[in-house]
Amino acid sequence: MSITILGIESSCDDTSAAIIKDYKILANIIANQSVHKHYGGVVPELASRAHQQNIIPVIDHALKTANISKNGLDAVAFTRGPGLLGSLLVGTSFAKAFSLSMDIPMIEVDHMKAHILAHFIKENASSKVPNFPFLCLTVSGGHTQIVRVDDPYNFETIGETIDDAAGEAFDKAAKILGLPYPGGPEIDKHAQLGDPEKFSFAKPRIPELNYSFSGLKTSILYFVRDMLKVNENFIIENKHDLCASIQHTIVDILIKKLIRASKLTSIKEIAIAGGVSANSSLRSYLNDLKQKMDWNLYIPKFEYTTDNAAMIAMAGYFKFIKNDFATQDIFPYARKP
Repeated sequence: MSITILGIESSCDDTSAAIIKDYKILANIIANQSVHKHYGGVVPELASRAHQQNIIPVIDHALKTANISKNGLDAVAFTRGPGLLGSLLVGTSFAKAFSLSMDIPMIEVDHMKAHILAHFIKENASSKVPNFPFLCLTVSGGHTQIVRVDDPYNFETIGETIDDAAGEAFDKAAKILGLPYPGGPEIDKHAQLGDPEKFSFAKPRIPELNYSFSGLKTSILYFVRDMLKVNENFIIENKHDLCASIQHTIVDILIKKLIRASKLTSIKEIAIAGGVSANSSLRSYLNDLKQKMDWNLYIPKFEYTTDNAAMIAMAGYFKFIKNDFATQDIFPYARKP
C-alpha cells in the first residue's frame, strides 16, 4: 500500500510544503521571505509573522500541484526543531490542528536529520541512494556536523562545530566585504572570478573531528581592516580574490576533517547536506577527491540543499513505517535537547 504524507518546514524564514508518495516527491513548494535582506539577516519576529501568512496558501498550492486531496493524506510531518522558536510554532501548531481535523497521525522531524535523509528521495527508478553506513557532512548557516548514519533511524554525530557554523562564516565574511544577504551565494558568485590562493587566513587547530570558525571570522575582519588603512579601495579592487580566498579556506577546513573521518571510520560512502552543500567550490573539491579517496559520493540536487519540506516528508515516511507518531502535547525546540 502506498503512503502519502504532507511535509511542513518552517524552521527559519522559508515556508515550505511538500507531498511525498512513498519515495517520490509529488510537490515541493517554497515561499521565501525577501524582507530580511533589508536587515542583513533573519529577523525572528518578522519570520514568524510571514509563516502565518504563507502556510495555508503554500500547503494548498502543494496539494493542487500533487493533484492530491487532503483526504488522500495518510499523515502530516512537520519540523519540530532546531530553528527559530516562533517560526517552528507556526508549523507545529498547524500540524496539530490538521492532524486533529483530518484524523491522521502527525510525525515530528528533526531538521538536521531531514537534511541527511533527503538523499533517499527518488527522482526516478535509477536514482542512487547512499549505502549504510555512510558519513554525511551537514553544513548550513546554523550547523556544521559530520554524522555517521547506520540506518534511517540511527545517527551519530562524530564531529561538530564548537562555536560558529560554516554558513555563518560565509555570511559574516560577506558582511565584512559589504555584500548583500544571504552572503554565501554572493561569495560563491564572486569567487568564480578570483584567485583562491591570493590571500591566506588563519585556520583553527581543533582536535579530533570538531570544527571552529570564530577565529577565521576574526582573521578575515582584522585582515580587511588593516588593508583598508593602507588602501581605502582595497575591497573594491580585490573583491573577487577575497571571495575566492575566503571560500577556499572554509572549504579546505571542511574537507580535511571529512577526509580524516573517512579514514578513522573506514567508511567510503560520503554524502553532503545542508544549505552550504550548494556551494560550487565544495562540490568541485569533493568531485576531485572522489576518485583519489575511492569514495562513493552523494551530492543532493540544489532544490534539496536549502530548507525545504520535501526532506521533512522523506524523513516522515521512514518514521511512518515504524509507526513513530507524535502526540498533541508535543512542543518545538530551538536547540536539540
